[in-house]
Amino acid sequence: MSRIDARFAALKATKKKAFISFTSAGDPDFETFAEILEGLPAAGVDLIEIGMPFSDPVADGPIIERGNLRAFKAGIRTKKIFAFVEEFRKKDNETPVVLMGYANPVYSCGVEKFAAAAKKAGVDGMIIADLPPEEDSDLRAAAKAQGLDVIRLITPTTDEKRLQTVLMGAGGFLYYVSVAGTTGSKQALTASVKRAVEAIRPKSKLPVAVGFGISTPDAAREIAKTADAVIVGSAIVNRIAANLDAKGNAKRGLVEDVLGFVGTLAKAAHGA
Repeated sequence: MSRIDARFAALKATKKKAFISFTSAGDPDFETFAEILEGLPAAGVDLIEIGMPFSDPVADGPIIERGNLRAFKAGIRTKKIFAFVEEFRKKDNETPVVLMGYANPVYSCGVEKFAAAAKKAGVDGMIIADLPPEEDSDLRAAAKAQGLDVIRLITPTTDEKRLQTVLMGAGGFLYYVSVAGTTGSKQALTASVKRAVEAIRPKSKLPVAVGFGISTPDAAREIAKTADAVIVGSAIVNRIAANLDAKGNAKRGLVEDVLGFVGTLAKAAHGA
């Protein structure tokens, strides 16, 4: 059983919903990011998404784009992302880690090489936002060879026919994008999310996680009443930005403040 499967099974046994955090690797600097990453499980995070910064993040809004730019300024590279996971695994071998990003860095590295490096580092799955299922067969093959899940995105515009294509070869969990647009651009509507999740459930045994448009504990709690997991990214990245000085350097207390905020979101999701 994979770490992702084990974590969802454990949560289901205790009738708890999962909380998934997103942060961009290297944001706002390497040392601070590593401290945040290490503290996420204790803050209540059940699965960790690490963003792979990219220069043209078509699914992300300005908040995460700025986080990516801070990471680039710090010198982030794909090898360093794997190094962050390797270091994390020295203290935590149970919390699932998923890389979320775009196809260009993966294919520039080579899908087999990338998957092998991800597995060696301790990664459990990948979300490649701009790679449609019709074109990810080589990535899926490389990931399968390493025991990694390829997690698929479902959107409000995914119709019945398209959903069947998306579900083929999907693993880990299903990521339902709650709003039509980029991250951090709109707020998720509970009623529409509920209808979508109820339509997905009969067609797959995979847990359904909902992300995009969730920025407060109240919103996390409401979405968790319907979904198996709640994903929050932009609000956490925005919290990082709020703790930077005029020069973009981390203020004292940034890590504690960010992890405290994450804790309130996780507690809300768990209590749904």
